[in-house]
Amino acid sequence: MANIKGAIATIGGYASSLTDIGIKIIVTLVVVDILFPGVTSITSNIGEMVGQFGDNGLAGLIALLLFLMLYRK
Repeated sequence: MANIKGAIATIGGYASSLTDIGIKIIVTLVVVDILFPGVTSITSNIGEMVGQFGDNGLAGLIALLLFLMLYRK
């Protein structure tokens, strides 16, 4: 049982590290897109994603809240 807990903790650590790296890459691409418009299209993609949450009404709001809840953990 201890081996399983250790493996889950290790996998969780890897997942957390990958998530942190992904967030840092996204922030870097946003800064690059602001400084050099048109190089990456990440700001337009983020805008479209937020627009989709708004277009879906209550279901979009629930999905956004679930995403934020999972992100905080």
